[in-house]
Amino acid sequence: MRSIVAGHVAVTATEFVELALGTPVELWLGVEGETEEERAVRLAAARDILADDPTLPDRVSRVAAQAIEAHAPHLFNITSLPQDTGRRRKGWNGVAA
Repeated sequence: MRSIVAGHVAVTATEFVELALGTPVELWLGVEGETEEERAVRLAAARDILADDPTLPDRVSRVAAQAIEAHAPHLFNITSLPQDTGRRRKGWNGVAA
């Protein structure tokens, strides 16, 4: 199965996220061994992007939710709960004292 985002084929999960968000993942997550100065510059760029595109957090949330929905059963070994058969337990019908 191929993942196509905005007309581009994403080969890896990282490429899919980058295409979906329009920014490199490293911008948000950082890179190993970055200096404090590099981190400050990266975070300033991220703040500028968020200021220019206030819908980005919503898009990020949507992509994350879709990924979880698509892969959660496999990643978390989730199984469906049995359906309610219509039988109900009898509850208390009395009045509290």
